[in-house]
Amino acid sequence: VQLQASGGGQVQAGASLRLSCAASGRAFSSYAIGWFHQAPGKEREFVGGISWNGARLYYSDSVKDRFIISRDNIKNMVYMQMNNLKPEDTGVYFCATYQGLGNLRAGLREGDFGSFGQGTLVTVSS
Repeated sequence: VQLQASGGGQVQAGASLRLSCAASGRAFSSYAIGWFHQAPGKEREFVGGISWNGARLYYSDSVKDRFIISRDNIKNMVYMQMNNLKPEDTGVYFCATYQGLGNLRAGLREGDFGSFGQGTLVTVSS
């Protein structure tokens, strides 16, 4: 599976953006998908994810109640609706396939995921 994130942009604080993650490959629907945020000068941080069938969702405390993740397995797409954006949300966002054990949860790291594609840049100004 190959993934490509898109939909980033430059917005003011309080605005919304919807990121898309497009997948190629027939096995896409069997993977849980995670979203990572890489702030300038920092490591990638797992901020949320969705199970293979959309039944389970995980959000980090930093984005909970502001971001909403969804997927469309027919279109091979995963989305992340980002609301009430804050300057600290600035960075590059990546989607990736979950290749670890157990449900999506806090503490997952890059090594638990694969198929990181090119990310998309989000810049939030105050």
